[in-house]
Amino acid sequence: MKTYQLHPGFGIVCLFLIMLICPKAVFTGASEGLLLWFQIILPTLFPFLLVTNLLLATGSIRYISSAFGGILSRIFKVSQNGSFAVLTGFLCGYPMGAKTAADLTVSGYISREEGQYLLSFCNNTSPVFILNFLVWKTLQDERLMLPTLCILMLSPVIVSFFTRKKYLKHKHSFSASSGASACQMSVSRQSFHFREIDSSIMNSFETLIKVGGYIMLFSVILTLFQSLPFNLPGLSYVLPFLEVTNGIVMLAVSPLPVTLSYPLILGLTAFGGLCSVAQTQCMVQKAGLPILPYIKEKLAAALTASILGTLYLLFF
Repeated sequence: MKTYQLHPGFGIVCLFLIMLICPKAVFTGASEGLLLWFQIILPTLFPFLLVTNLLLATGSIRYISSAFGGILSRIFKVSQNGSFAVLTGFLCGYPMGAKTAADLTVSGYISREEGQYLLSFCNNTSPVFILNFLVWKTLQDERLMLPTLCILMLSPVIVSFFTRKKYLKHKHSFSASSGASACQMSVSRQSFHFREIDSSIMNSFETLIKVGGYIMLFSVILTLFQSLPFNLPGLSYVLPFLEVTNGIVMLAVSPLPVTLSYPLILGLTAFGGLCSVAQTQCMVQKAGLPILPYIKEKLAAALTASILGTLYLLFF
């Protein structure tokens, strides 16, 4: 008896046919995704991408690592070079943490194991996004500003205390990889050239174009599902987890009570949505860092954030 397996291309063919049938929804989704990329992602990420690429290209990362490496190494058990990924991952937003961890791994500043460990907790929503979009624009409640920021910053830190046992493998902490010193010395001997700025700009725009492509793709898929002439059971609670920005708005305006919607919003923000997972995969594939453990670790952070949000509503 023959068994038939569904080919992955079948889903792409179905998506193509649906797009032909619903061109208005495709246009609307693509337009909204493009505006989100142009108005928020581009001006927010480009300066950080450019400066980060320049720091790596010129070897100036050692100054940042020396300044913050001591305290971050003691807290997170990372190497001094790895502390740079901790900073970008917590301060700059998706997918800067993943890209920095991958770049440090490829450049030889850190080991592959440390790259995997950093990826487990250093790819997060930026504080600017949390405060501006989540609290002030969407939730519109300044009383939630401090607890929301603390919960979303603390959740990946809690996860790191569990993942470090897996990646450290009985070591006390990560140390600089064998190629880190040689890499820094070879870069530091070079004089500064404007071609480094050129290559950093091109690298930054390449990253941004990939991120924008995924945002538009998931925005189109989200709009297509929303335009269905019939309601699928539970669809309205699944769609928000496709893309974090639109998902937060969908959960905020849903009829759910705040005791459910607020923890769900925190969980979605901590997870980042499937769109951020796709962006992360795009950033880390050059370093050979696996994406499946990352997904599990982000789900753990999402669960932690939801539990902390529920406890906050119950006791405060």
